[in-house]
Amino acid sequence: MATVTPLDPKRRKGGTDALDALIALVDDDLKQVNDIIIKRMHSPVALIPQLAGYIVASGGKRLRPVLTLAAAKLCGYQGERHRPLAACVEFIHTATLLHDDVVDESDLRRGQASANAVFGNKSSVLVGDFLFARAFQVMTEDGSLEVLRILSNASAVISEGEVLQLTTSNDTETSEEAYLEVIKAKTAELFAAACRIGAVVASASTAEVEALRSYGLNLGIAFQLVDDVLDYSAVQARLGKTIGDDFREGKITLPIVLAFRRGTDEERAFWRRTMEDMEQQEGDLERAISLMQSHNALRDSVERARHYGAVARDALGLFPASPMKRALLDVIDFVVDRDF
Repeated sequence: MATVTPLDPKRRKGGTDALDALIALVDDDLKQVNDIIIKRMHSPVALIPQLAGYIVASGGKRLRPVLTLAAAKLCGYQGERHRPLAACVEFIHTATLLHDDVVDESDLRRGQASANAVFGNKSSVLVGDFLFARAFQVMTEDGSLEVLRILSNASAVISEGEVLQLTTSNDTETSEEAYLEVIKAKTAELFAAACRIGAVVASASTAEVEALRSYGLNLGIAFQLVDDVLDYSAVQARLGKTIGDDFREGKITLPIVLAFRRGTDEERAFWRRTMEDMEQQEGDLERAISLMQSHNALRDSVERARHYGAVARDALGLFPASPMKRALLDVIDFVVDRDF
């Protein structure tokens, strides 16, 4: 077992309590969203609902669709359009997970066997395509060209992010700017779109729509930054999850970018051997984590997440005080402090 670093215990503020509080405020809507997801995953081709249901049920807190519901409520929406659109957001997210695991050749997701490990790569890719198609059906049924524009653009940007990540994979010369460009596209864009469409269906003002877009974008960046730290964290080990998957896959994330940039010539040679040449030996993961610790790469990556969390917090400043605003602010702490 590698010697791994714990996240800063001073950051703990109630674990999942903040997210649970936000979910409670949209609970009735979320139950209907889940019903829509189950209904719209139906297909006479039995493998489709079987595989899609496997990954949808494999864990996660439905954070992205919850954000759509919460954004609509924050803007005073009383209708029903936000529910199928929240399901649409979840379909897009699930499709990207299916494709991601195939591209990354991942065998695990959230500590369980990934869909591609269970059903095979071909099935995972094709069911991912089905879910994208379902998402676009839901968009067109909504009838709003603005909603269609937002979500279709997000889908395109996510795909671009996937391709962009291929260009940085195994490249130890990747800059922090290039890394941020990847995670903005791959992760943060859907967070931004999820929040934005909630405001759009509520006929919010241009300023409110932009504020929620900014909130989602920066929350998404913070989310991915912490995800990348958790891959090397003792928290994951305590939860019985594997650590170092990014390292084994040669995935260049911010902790590695910082450790490489701050390292000695000998240390950079280590990173090139393990991440570019993929010549990994027993004990290399332990050394990689040790180098990240010695150069404060994990700590500073969390601090970057704190920065984007602060920007997300500022974005909600124009909204009046309310239980929903409080919950959305508190969920920023959840994102930065979470264990999974």
